[in-house]
Amino acid sequence: MGSRKVVIIGSGIAGMSTAIRLAVQGFEVNVYESNDYPGGKITFFEKDAYRFDAGPSLFTQPKNIEELFLLAGESIKDYFNYTPVEVACTYFFENGKKVVAYTDKEKLAKEFEDQLGENPSRIKDYLSAAEKLYHNIGTIFLNFSLHKRNTWLHPRILKAISTVKSAYLFSSLNNYNKSKFKSAEAVQIFNRFATYNGSNPFKAPGMLSLIPHLEINQGTFYPKGGMISITDALHKLAVKKGVTFHFNHKVEKIIHQDKKVNGIIANGKIIEADIVVSNGDVYYTYKNLLNHVSQTNKLLKLERSSSALIFYWGIKTSFSQLGLHNILFSKNYEQEFDHLFKTSTLTNDPTIYINITSKMESNQAPAGCENWFVMINAPANVGQDWDSLVNETRKSVVEKINRILHTNIQNYIESETIMDPILIEKNTGTFKGSLYGTSSNAIFAAFFRPANFNPEIKGLYFCGGTVHPGGGIPLCLKSASITAALIKTNHGN
Repeated sequence: MGSRKVVIIGSGIAGMSTAIRLAVQGFEVNVYESNDYPGGKITFFEKDAYRFDAGPSLFTQPKNIEELFLLAGESIKDYFNYTPVEVACTYFFENGKKVVAYTDKEKLAKEFEDQLGENPSRIKDYLSAAEKLYHNIGTIFLNFSLHKRNTWLHPRILKAISTVKSAYLFSSLNNYNKSKFKSAEAVQIFNRFATYNGSNPFKAPGMLSLIPHLEINQGTFYPKGGMISITDALHKLAVKKGVTFHFNHKVEKIIHQDKKVNGIIANGKIIEADIVVSNGDVYYTYKNLLNHVSQTNKLLKLERSSSALIFYWGIKTSFSQLGLHNILFSKNYEQEFDHLFKTSTLTNDPTIYINITSKMESNQAPAGCENWFVMINAPANVGQDWDSLVNETRKSVVEKINRILHTNIQNYIESETIMDPILIEKNTGTFKGSLYGTSSNAIFAAFFRPANFNPEIKGLYFCGGTVHPGGGIPLCLKSASITAALIKTNHGN
């Protein structure tokens, strides 16, 4: 019988998923959370009769969640319900063009032909290549630790490596996409997928072309009740399986001695544990909870991912041309990313993402109204004058919406809440407000992403968006699977 007492720091979805997996294996699991609610970035709030998901808004790969309920021997329908969405996103361009990105490949190919003049076979071939890349490469690199020797001895690894074309590694996503499509709009649409892990499509490798497979080939979904229903379902399942949550408990230190974890200090109290899993930002963990100077300095050398600036608007009318997910593209996409990653500022023509859950459930907003989650990519917080940036950018956002949707949006905004990188960092403990930890703006960025375990301290593990395999809901859930498997191997029966 191995060590059985586990402490998990943070109740984000990776922390809760790890807790569920370990509880099912028979471990005694306690989760310590500094906030008074679970979920990390996946939370919500209500204001002026409008209901807003505060964080992530895109739901793909529901099988990652279904797997947890299957492992726990519970019926997911008793906890969580979701429905497929026919349109993954609606794209708007300043030149008046509009593209509806259907999740049906045939309809999508026809739309690209009708609106952009793209040969339908190009879209189908691109998505087929994305599917092949995901199954040959993604299923290995996203489901196993890259920092364990046995991963590289996996029987599928040689086959996986043999399928990697040079364009996936040595060409930027932008250049890869330019080789596949003739229209600037199609290139821009598929470049956007780099932002799903906070990266720059003009620097990140063509390998990221596998991401559309998740959204289009596998489908886009809407969780009933909004994204917060994911948090609620996982929290309820974890409690059912015997996990104990301790809210309003800020972890101050991870205790370790003789290269072995001994527990944590939370709210000034020592809590003993054989295994500690941090679901917090890995940089924050090493710097503040471990005082690990060399590892902290190593992490500082890695480029941070982008952050976000979000306007939560209660809109006292409805827009029939908009769907659940919408993008209003910048005219100069490359310039936008130069601002984000080179000068750490915001362009005056940002790409705007608008999520409207009241399109799916009318109770998310008052009758005849819509709840707009308006987000633009923002640089990590390096001490910019955010008050000034927010004010200037808000004007740019309003002007762009007015131009493209032919409206005067300011007349309809009756409720507003703003979230910037400073608040993201404060509310979630995310270093510099970087939503995905480090960026993927380098060929081998995945290999430099921190591991799910510490090789120097027995019993210390990590999960969540700042460690392997990366940020975003699907990868956070996969990180939980990787971490729980490592713990089972090292500490199980």
